[in-house]
Amino acid sequence: MKYIDQLSRELQLNELPKRIVSLVPSQTELLVDLGLEDLIVGVTKFCVHPEHLRKEKTIVGGTKQVNFGKIKALQPDIILCNKEENTREIVDGLISIAPIHLSDIFNLNDCFELIEMYGNIFKVGDKASKIIADIKRERELFQQKVIKKQKPKVAYFIWKNPWMVTGSETFIDYMLNEAGFENVFKTHRRYPEITLDDPKLQSAELLLLSSEPFPFKEKHTSDLQSHFPDKEIIIVDGELFSWYGSRLKISYKYFLTLHKEL
Repeated sequence: MKYIDQLSRELQLNELPKRIVSLVPSQTELLVDLGLEDLIVGVTKFCVHPEHLRKEKTIVGGTKQVNFGKIKALQPDIILCNKEENTREIVDGLISIAPIHLSDIFNLNDCFELIEMYGNIFKVGDKASKIIADIKRERELFQQKVIKKQKPKVAYFIWKNPWMVTGSETFIDYMLNEAGFENVFKTHRRYPEITLDDPKLQSAELLLLSSEPFPFKEKHTSDLQSHFPDKEIIIVDGELFSWYGSRLKISYKYFLTLHKEL
């Protein structure tokens, strides 16, 4: 049967895939929540949810570098990738091994489309529909409880040395808006490098330090506080702003907690 991925690429699957390699942590977790854990044969070292998975499956590398030999030896029926998280070189190197499904995520509709695609490919449509319904319900509950005429202005840091923040055309920027915040760097594309004297930081009421990909800790909060003594600076769970699979079910509860603490 022919399927189309989110980059409008066609992949041919002659039968239900029974051996899956997933190179994207959020998509790996989604597979597990779709009841497909037993079909997963290979994951990345960053596939941390659920915690036991890396002990039971073959680790084939990270999201930017993989061991092609290991993947080939697993004889996968399908390999799941993402345009942003995996490199073009990785995708090109895997084409000869197995059909590749590429995701491309910028908003919730993209997330729902991906979940539906997996539901169709792996014949778990009912479970996919339930996950989507659960996410929509949590989103609606959050929106009912957090109603603000003016969204707090924030800067969302993802890296240090150099300092990097989230700009527009990213899923994180979309989720910041979903969480009830206004990104002061929305005029910048992707993940711009900045300095701490950037004037846009002065307009931010709140500085958010993401727990990933750079592992910001309390010491970094203290260091930044010396530069911005009048601003509130907090560490946030980066997974709940950037993971786009079934983890979205808990993102909105977390956003509500953030607003209550501010």
